[in-house]
Amino acid sequence: MNTTQTLKKHSIKITKPRVAIYEILDHELQGIEADYIYNRCLEENISLNLSTVYRTLDLFEEKNLIEKYDLGEKKYNYSLIRHGHHHIVECDRCHKVINLDCPMKQIEDLITKETGFHLTEHHLEMKGICRECMEKQKTKK
Repeated sequence: MNTTQTLKKHSIKITKPRVAIYEILDHELQGIEADYIYNRCLEENISLNLSTVYRTLDLFEEKNLIEKYDLGEKKYNYSLIRHGHHHIVECDRCHKVINLDCPMKQIEDLITKETGFHLTEHHLEMKGICRECMEKQKTKK
């Protein structure tokens, strides 16, 4: 699905700045700041204000197209929500499996911001006991 189709699907009016902002986000594998998006738009000769970038990012977040990560000190990173990357948590007792959205994105963005190190992959293992098994354990006591 191309950018115009994606924006239309989410009932977002098509404008040149919105298309450009979406495409900049789409080409980045890590979270990026609004200033970076603004400067990239200027490099591509797209006339807009920094406030337009922020309003567009707010709109994209409202429409669940992007995630906003608080990096502290009133700094935020933005990245497209890319479905498909998830993690699994499995109950140690009954082996029920639950899919979870990846919780690592914010950590990866912080690592990149603080160290300049871009992670190419990560492995996250989670173990636990589900609610039902915990309840069964409580009733046995």
